Amino acid sequence: MDYLSVQAADILEDWRMIREILENLFRERKQDHTTSYMEKGIDLFKQLLLLTNDIPYIPESFIPFDQLRFKPVNVEERMGFIAARPHLFHSYRQLSELMVEQEKLYTKKLIKKSSR
Repeated sequence: MDYLSVQAADILEDWRMIREILENLFRERKQDHTTSYMEKGIDLFKQLLLLTNDIPYIPESFIPFDQLRFKPVNVEERMGFIAARPHLFHSYRQLSELMVEQEKLYTKKLIKKSSR
């Protein structure tokens, strides 16, 4: 397993822990406690997105969505919605879907890379 695979695995494991916490908070209707976990989840998504596209991750830096080769459909709009409303359950669902989609894109990239 190469360094990038280990890094992606770490990101996804961190996301699984955050996702579990968020699911519990939303189930218990404690939306006012979700924002910091959502921000961590958003940060993890950005890390995976940039890792997939071979771009170094720098916190708080601009992401050139239009220059990314491996990205979910409408990622910029979806991220804007999530960032503007991190306390909403719908934002959590969108972030979860983005993570699933990006994980698939990362796996697809690895398969293409290994078949060369």
